[in-house]
Amino acid sequence: MQAPVPIEPGLTARKVEHRMPQRFTFTARDLTRTFAAAAAVAALVATSACGSRAGEETAAAESCVDTSGDTIKVGALNSLSGTMAISETTVRDAIYLAVDEINAAGGVLDKKIEIVAEDGASEPTVFAEKAEKLIREDCVASVFGGWTSASRKAMLPVFEDNDSLLYYPVQYEGLEASENIFYTGATTNQQIIPALDYLAETGVKSLYLVGSDYVFPRTANAIINAYAEAHGIEILGEDYVTLGSTEFSTIVNQVKSAGADAVFNTLNGDSNVAFFREYANVGLTAEEMPVMSVSIAEEEVGGIGVENIEGQLAAWNYYQTVDSPANTTFVEAFKAEYGADRVTSDPMEAAYNSVYLWAATVEKAGSFAVADVQAAADGVSFDSPEGTVVIDGENHHVTKTARIGEIHADGLLYTVWESEGPIDPDPFLDGYDWAADLQVSN
Repeated sequence: MQAPVPIEPGLTARKVEHRMPQRFTFTARDLTRTFAAAAAVAALVATSACGSRAGEETAAAESCVDTSGDTIKVGALNSLSGTMAISETTVRDAIYLAVDEINAAGGVLDKKIEIVAEDGASEPTVFAEKAEKLIREDCVASVFGGWTSASRKAMLPVFEDNDSLLYYPVQYEGLEASENIFYTGATTNQQIIPALDYLAETGVKSLYLVGSDYVFPRTANAIINAYAEAHGIEILGEDYVTLGSTEFSTIVNQVKSAGADAVFNTLNGDSNVAFFREYANVGLTAEEMPVMSVSIAEEEVGGIGVENIEGQLAAWNYYQTVDSPANTTFVEAFKAEYGADRVTSDPMEAAYNSVYLWAATVEKAGSFAVADVQAAADGVSFDSPEGTVVIDGENHHVTKTARIGEIHADGLLYTVWESEGPIDPDPFLDGYDWAADLQVSN
């Protein structure tokens, strides 16, 4: 693999053509394909709430949201315990920061935002239970949170059945769109496909796939396999571990023996700590066999140990080192609130954005009612730390600029490639011919 070419702040290192699909409109055929994909992976989620039910008609419970006072309640639902706490705690902090800033500026529709916080405990069933509580008992106007796709899929029917809103801040596998979820992290064509384009551009001809055993890595790797077949990339191995697993000696030795040009990593949570420590322990390096990760950001680097991961790559839409006035303000505000040693990262930035996007949509609608927010959403934008993001009202995703980052000795990620501009969301990959017959299976 050729060494990545560093770029000057704000400039593109190398140009990779990304197809910008037209805005997505649901059709019966599209939804059928989505439901089939969701059904195929539903068994991976240990809850009866699995699977996309986007667009289904349900008998929603009557809203108990109280707009008569001078405050409005919202929910923050993140894992503060369990294997995902290493990643999700900072997301909670970003939600509070955005709410504090909005309240300091006067609130939303002249109401101050009041957060009702819950711990998802890294368990999809707990996320579903807490979402139900936030909606039915705490009467929140919206909920911000979730990380794993298992948690999102567990919550999806709760929000649809109660006709409430979830703002989900993390990159995910795509193949889903719900009227009751706004997806402010990247979908596949805004993260995984640009990462694959970058690897192919730098000469990668073979990959080894390593992931956690649940819906996101399984679906992501099905997409990666389809891309690889269409682009002449050989998949030399594909291994999964239980979410939270810390035993990687066998897998890492298999990776080493395979001799792939690069590893594509879809592990989540603290499994990444054990994987990269074992990777370094057997003598594998970024120069010899680079790892492209899609769930490791600045927050996780500290837990892994920079000595175990320096030089490795990650695909996101935001890094603390993004050079823009909006990001400088964001980073300074976050550090002022939570400490100079804290770092910012993509998922927490997307969570921060989500609060501002919700507030802007409510202001545009002149209402907290779900139907009014949904109707007003299209075209709502926010000049965020990563750049301007815009809501696509038809699929509830947002435009995102793709960035490939390299981990440096200071523990931060520095952009080595970025797309020429924001990429329109294409959650069903309609703009990619090689994905037309995509099959997702266990």
